[in-house]
Amino acid sequence: MIINPTPLPGVLLLEPRVFGDARGFFFESWNRQRFSEAGLVLDFVQDNVSFSRQGILRGLHFQNPLPQGKLVQVLEGAVYDVAVDIRRGSPTFGQWYGVTLSGENHRQLYVPEGFAHGFCVVSETALFSYKCTDFYNPAHEYSLAWNDPDIGIHWPISEPSLSGKDQAGQRLADFRPEQLPEWRP
Repeated sequence: MIINPTPLPGVLLLEPRVFGDARGFFFESWNRQRFSEAGLVLDFVQDNVSFSRQGILRGLHFQNPLPQGKLVQVLEGAVYDVAVDIRRGSPTFGQWYGVTLSGENHRQLYVPEGFAHGFCVVSETALFSYKCTDFYNPAHEYSLAWNDPDIGIHWPISEPSLSGKDQAGQRLADFRPEQLPEWRP
């Protein structure tokens, strides 16, 4: 496994070792020992899978308190995946990182606690999988506006299909301080 840092400290792009031949491929998407040896000591408590069609954008979601770290990957299709640093006091507060994840490139993105996360589907359909470090808690979930002009994410689509929750996403500047996680150096 190759671990690539990104411009946002803690957000990591992972490239697993893929074994392939004419029959198909195999790779380990999670191995506690290998991740720990690489410095990623993580305790995942929930796995999620979502299926979406082209043009759908999910996010940008976060929980506070009870934040979730997420190890995300695409099993089929392709998405443009985004993490936004929303930790009050962080040197990279309000900055974002985006990358294409697909069933062909097998990349994974680790989005640590304290970041908002979202993705849009850029293929006909996408099967998206993610492991979480804490349980989903709708009472503590928030949606950050996907098109917040202060963040300026360069999404590959201009008019995505959104859920009602995501249509009501707030700009980062409109969150009360206690709604956002605090950066801890």
